[in-house]
Amino acid sequence: MSPATGTAPRTWTVRDLGRRAYDPVWRAMQAFTDARGPDTPDELWLVEHDPVFTLGQAGKPEHVLAPGDIPVIPVDRGGQVTYHGPGQLVAYPLVDLRRLGIGVKALVERIEQAIIDTCSGHGIATERHDGAPGVYTLDGAKIAALGLRVRRGCSFHGLAFNIAMDLEPFQRINPCGYAGQPVTTLLDCGGPGRLDVVATALVAHLSGQLGLLPRPALPTDRP
Repeated sequence: MSPATGTAPRTWTVRDLGRRAYDPVWRAMQAFTDARGPDTPDELWLVEHDPVFTLGQAGKPEHVLAPGDIPVIPVDRGGQVTYHGPGQLVAYPLVDLRRLGIGVKALVERIEQAIIDTCSGHGIATERHDGAPGVYTLDGAKIAALGLRVRRGCSFHGLAFNIAMDLEPFQRINPCGYAGQPVTTLLDCGGPGRLDVVATALVAHLSGQLGLLPRPALPTDRP
C-alpha cells in the first residue's frame, strides 16, 4: 500500500518479446489498444526487431534513399522514417494517459528523461533537442528515436534505443527526416553492449517516470 494515499500502487506488466519481426508486433499493439477497457492494466513491451525501415505518418518517401533489401513499412505512429534492427532495444509503453493524468507532451518528456537517465548511469551525457523528439549525445549524434500514437487516450509505439548495432542502414535514409543526421550507439559511447543489461535500467527509469511498478509477465503470458 502507498503510505501517502492508502491505495495499492499501480503496476504495469513488462513483456520481453525477444527478437521478432516488426509487423506482427505492430498488429498486436493495435489489437491490445483497441481491446482495452478503463481497467485494463498498462504494459511495457521490450523487443529486438528484424531489420526494417518504418515510415511514420509525417514521413516522406523521399527520405528513404536506398532501402536495398530491407523492407519499408508505412505505419500509424507519429514521426518520420527510422530503422530498427538487431542490437537495438525497442520499448513500447502501452499506457492509459487519462489514468496516469498526463498528456502526450509529458509522456514524450518522461520517456526521453528515462533514456537520458539510463545513459547517465553509464557515464554518458545526453540531451533533448527542441522540435526533434529523441535523445542525442552532446555532439549531436542521435542515440534514441521516439515515435508514438495515442488512440482513445492510450499510447502505443514508443522508443528505439541504439545499443550495439550496425549503423550502416541509417545511411540509406534521412533519419527522422534529417539529411546527414549522425547516429550512434551506447556501446560506441563507452556503455554496455548487452540489451538485457540496458533493459533492466531502462525499465526501472521508465517505471519511475510514470509512477508504475514493473511486474514481469508469466512465461506463457505473451501477446
